[in-house]
Amino acid sequence: MSGVGAPAFLAPASFVKSPELLSRKWSPEEGRAYTRWLATNHYENFHVVSFLLPKRLHQDFYNVYGYCRWADDLADEIGDTAESLRLLAWWRGELDGMYAGRTTHPVFAALGETVERYGIPREPFSDLIDAFVQDQTVTRYRDWEELFGYCRGSANPVGRLVLYLGGYRDAERQRLSDATCTALQLANFWQDVTVDLLKDRVYLPTSILEKHGCTVDDLFARRFTPNFAAAMREAVEKARELFLIGLPLSGMVDRRLAIDLDLFSRGGMRVLEKIEQQGYDVLRARPAISKVERVRLLIQSVARVAFSTRAA
Repeated sequence: MSGVGAPAFLAPASFVKSPELLSRKWSPEEGRAYTRWLATNHYENFHVVSFLLPKRLHQDFYNVYGYCRWADDLADEIGDTAESLRLLAWWRGELDGMYAGRTTHPVFAALGETVERYGIPREPFSDLIDAFVQDQTVTRYRDWEELFGYCRGSANPVGRLVLYLGGYRDAERQRLSDATCTALQLANFWQDVTVDLLKDRVYLPTSILEKHGCTVDDLFARRFTPNFAAAMREAVEKARELFLIGLPLSGMVDRRLAIDLDLFSRGGMRVLEKIEQQGYDVLRARPAISKVERVRLLIQSVARVAFSTRAA
């Protein structure tokens, strides 16, 4: 928003330091402008809303993104565990207030309209907070079961929220979405091993490291060995297996939403390919998708969905 008396837009970590902004009651119109600003002023591997997404869904995607972005930043951008836990508890209270019909925060002023429009339950929003709280206290995962349990809160709710916005509520689509979202989360973990080490977080299951003769200390020492490469190979294959399980979902939704879903899946699988191409050495360099590769992935997704639609 702009104009006389319009509030300044700030990222979450700065916003929470402003008593004026926190105490201000925001209108739904201001909330929509704020979530739109958040979604269009932050780097992501792919844009939050692509030009292919039906325009009627754009604002609702901005609103859901605003909620997720805030929860994520309260967990990772504050710099103090105790303060992050306090703020996440406050954010949960704001969520409860929205479902009780009380909103003051701009994200919830906008999100409340989306929740009412699509009948979205509280659970996926609450599950995300649970995962961010867990990130403050759990920094190691013993096996796949433990890590998948974390992904059920940190990643899978996002896919289910997208399905709600698309008008889909059935268990089968949710199952396929869960597989895709967990795979995307794993691909992000494997891409950002060194980034997470700076936060004292290790998402590679320790049992997998031990199986291949590695230790967590090896990771922190940035020691790349054939043993670590073997552990990463297994991790990459686990993520790819989940991507393949979830791929049929793009054939079960609206065509334009299908392109976005296919694009995210293929983008995640491309990250896995990049890890393979650099010999699984994610300790030396972070694999990244270039702008040219993103365009190529988009064209391929459009062609793939268009062809499958004609074939059907």
